[in-house]
Amino acid sequence: MSKPIVAIVGRPNVGKSTLFNQIGKKRVSIVDDIPGVTRDRIYLDAVWLDRAFTMIDTGGIEFKAEDRLLSSMRRQAQIAIEEADVIVFVVDGRTGLTTTDEEVAKILRTTKKPVVLAVNKIDSPKQVNDVYEFYHLGLGEPIPIAAANSLNLGDLLDAIVEAFPKNDETVSENDEIHIAVIGRPNVGKSSLVNAVLGEERVIVSNIPGTTRDAIDTHFVKDGIKFTLIDTAGMRRKGRIDEDIERYSVMRSLRAVDRADVVLLVLNAVEGVTDQDIKIAGYAHESGKGVILVVNKWDLYEKDEKSTLRFTDDLRNQIAFLQYAPVLYISALTKQRVPRVTDLVKYVAEQQAMRIQTSTLNDLIQDAIAVNPPPAHKGKPLKIFFMTQTGIRPPKFVIFVNDPDLMHFSYLRFIENKLRETFGFEGAPIRIIPRSRNEKEEE
Repeated sequence: MSKPIVAIVGRPNVGKSTLFNQIGKKRVSIVDDIPGVTRDRIYLDAVWLDRAFTMIDTGGIEFKAEDRLLSSMRRQAQIAIEEADVIVFVVDGRTGLTTTDEEVAKILRTTKKPVVLAVNKIDSPKQVNDVYEFYHLGLGEPIPIAAANSLNLGDLLDAIVEAFPKNDETVSENDEIHIAVIGRPNVGKSSLVNAVLGEERVIVSNIPGTTRDAIDTHFVKDGIKFTLIDTAGMRRKGRIDEDIERYSVMRSLRAVDRADVVLLVLNAVEGVTDQDIKIAGYAHESGKGVILVVNKWDLYEKDEKSTLRFTDDLRNQIAFLQYAPVLYISALTKQRVPRVTDLVKYVAEQQAMRIQTSTLNDLIQDAIAVNPPPAHKGKPLKIFFMTQTGIRPPKFVIFVNDPDLMHFSYLRFIENKLRETFGFEGAPIRIIPRSRNEKEEE
């Protein structure tokens, strides 16, 4: 399921980044009184009333500025508007309505997308009357807020969630497996898609950035329905020069959201890069099944221990993906390409596996016997029972006397026991400790 996207736009220095940070509960945008601090779009996942969405923070829109940087920021904001499902237009209640605000409003009225108008810096009852002039923008009822103090953010978020597309909760068919092919530019993603499909359905080029948007291709193999989502390559921020490439990164992240299984394509000759690790981290945090596909293996200088050595290096560099199977292929020669869909099907099954509570608690008792829970400051951790609460990814709740006593290393021990017993290959596992009163247990 693809999360709705919310773009925060407005002229420079009206408090967009402050609002972004307050909603996200993280200081991921630089906040400064100097206009133009936020130069690029910044993305962050947020939740309100159990509704997950992705926010885009943008640079300010300034129409009269001839400065190259400000012009680029204006283009970035326009791209964010194009991609968004809901737009939050932030204006400055202290400064009042400006000509730039009116110009931005004209653009927003032509998008035919839901717009939520936030009048920022209204932090006292005396300023409420300052809100009324913004009705002239023709964008509906202005919502007075003070982002710096978190005033009225609940009303603003209610309006944002209410404006979400009504079909954003649709899920894919249970009998169809969605596969996102992701990775850096020029690692062979489109070549892999074509090799899997057996036909030239996607443009293939050795020029990074050929694939701008995510492209869906449906096919059937051995009676199983698949959808391949080819995506644009993800570059480091410092190397994204074209506005349209920034737009493609958002599409790539959306492709991961829509996928059941992610194929992270790596270049065997270049090895693992920092950007590969960042892309892998997004797939892992999104809870998707992951397969590491090492492409261009035919060009790698090999000896009898090459595969083992490369795999060890891979596991060390992307330590959080120990659970992901590794497949060495050549999209050019089709070497091992037929194994891709078989492995995808297997990982999808692992993602959807359910374990009975009684079986889980037998495992827990065995684990405790082998490695008793540690104590903290003299207080022992007591584990009562564990149950599975979800799939894709597999989620477990483990009831204990005090969740604060559950060290991450013991959670890792339990996760390893789950994998040793049941597999869950390619699937990230989520284990949540919860408090349970001992008297209730008795």
